[in-house]
Amino acid sequence: MSDTHHWQRAVTPAAESEQRHDHYRLLLRQAEALIADEPDLTANLANVAALLYQTLGFWWVGFYLVKEDQLVLGPFQGPTACTRIDFGRGVCGTAWQQQQTQLVANVHEFPGHIACSGDSQSEIVVPIVHNQQVVAVLDIDSARLDDFGPQDKTWLEQLAALLGQHWPETHQA
Repeated sequence: MSDTHHWQRAVTPAAESEQRHDHYRLLLRQAEALIADEPDLTANLANVAALLYQTLGFWWVGFYLVKEDQLVLGPFQGPTACTRIDFGRGVCGTAWQQQQTQLVANVHEFPGHIACSGDSQSEIVVPIVHNQQVVAVLDIDSARLDDFGPQDKTWLEQLAALLGQHWPETHQA
């Protein structure tokens, strides 16, 4: 994890939290501007994945889209990933099934975790809802244990809500 775009870890947790807050605030404004007038789902998800990856430097950022009874890999940034995830399986499938954000401090302790890579240590998965139905999930993995907290959950749920509002009707689950 020596890439320069990853979080600089030589700061205190309080300073990192404040820095992350500032990054999220800016990121949300940038995401709004990127997707406001763009109707193409793939373009929007690709840009938001890149924005999250470059701004916050997490190990893996991507989307899984609901296709019948599975989540299918969508736009992402990072190493190759699992292509399909069944309903209720792993962190992503659980977020879809429960329609709730999953915040996992240590993925190796999550029952039924799907290990697409051993480098993933913690994970947050946020459902994207359109017309009261989960249409996709935003999945973010970190190479650090316990890297996600309430602040990440709050900001990422706002981002997911924004994406849900701009979800094209032609891409219903």
